[in-house]
Amino acid sequence: MSIPIDPALEPPTAPSDGGVHVQTADERGISQGRLTFRRFIAHKPAVVSAVLFVLIVGFAISATGIGPIPGWWKWNYEELIPISNGGKPTLTLWPFSLGDHPFGQNTVGKDYFAMVMRGLVNSSYMMFIIGLIGAFLGVVVGALAGYYRGWVDAVLMRLTDIVIVIPVIVIGAVVGSAVGNLGPLLLALFLGFFVWTGIARLVRAEFLTLREREFVEAARVAGASDARIIFKHILPNAIGVVIVATTLLIAAAIILETSLSFLGYGVRAPDVSLGLLISANESAFQTRPWLFWWPAAFIVILSLLVNFVGDGLRDAFDPRQKRIVFRKVKDLPEDAVIVAGTTADVPEGALVTAGGAAIVEGVSSDRPDDVLDEEIAPDPDRRG
Repeated sequence: MSIPIDPALEPPTAPSDGGVHVQTADERGISQGRLTFRRFIAHKPAVVSAVLFVLIVGFAISATGIGPIPGWWKWNYEELIPISNGGKPTLTLWPFSLGDHPFGQNTVGKDYFAMVMRGLVNSSYMMFIIGLIGAFLGVVVGALAGYYRGWVDAVLMRLTDIVIVIPVIVIGAVVGSAVGNLGPLLLALFLGFFVWTGIARLVRAEFLTLREREFVEAARVAGASDARIIFKHILPNAIGVVIVATTLLIAAAIILETSLSFLGYGVRAPDVSLGLLISANESAFQTRPWLFWWPAAFIVILSLLVNFVGDGLRDAFDPRQKRIVFRKVKDLPEDAVIVAGTTADVPEGALVTAGGAAIVEGVSSDRPDDVLDEEIAPDPDRRG
């Protein structure tokens, strides 16, 4: 049902006809940032994953401390302690108690809870540094290659081919052997310069398609610069691909760090990471399995949480990810009057277009009154 607005009808200060009055989206003035936030909040798995990730990493940071600020846990990850209880975990769920060594002790007596928390902190910021540096370089290279094409595309893509044919694990082993003993931060910075190739190819493909769209031609005619067209017009439409690729890269970064540490090219002792803990306790898997399962479990959990958050960010940032939901609109009065310039609450299912027309999708009597999702707006002349 479409209810057009009479252009001659002036918006009253207070509705006198008892009808329903709806304010258009343009008049409400909702910012793009607020719309993006609303779409992300509506993605429940992403919100839950983001909260869990912050809680887990925050718990690890608070336990180990930051720089000169000590954590609340009584043992240090480098401290040698006499082995008690055979090195077994003292964590109990009922009644809940951490005990002296909730994750147990390793073969030389170090508290494994302190080591896992320290490894969790190191692996977390390494995965984000690697992912963000790789995403930035990939977006810049892919955007320039896809937008300018020609010799710029040829040079950048040949450079990408040179880097992409070399296995990442080989590059990581070379980088790790050179800077691995300098600490996790420098190792992550150097690794970030070699993991951008996949994102560059995806962004280039998106730009090759989007640069031919009408809104890009309109921006060129309006006199917009190339930088504005790339980062203001095209990139927001490719942000879904960028977000998904970035989150996959961040999740893969922790696997890369684990692999390098397992091979001895990653983080070096006395510092620890989750991958180094797995490598150091590989031989104890049969006799002390908790030394293997704790870091392995956190690696899997972090990877899953990052992927769920990425899925929610993709839906929130991509302007093409729009859904119109129509539900139980039979409660909308038949004499509903839509007047631009006024505001009122209406039942869900009334969609007000930019032109001020209300489009309502009804549910026919032979269908249940449940939620009906549509990817596109229904035919305004059809009424159930």
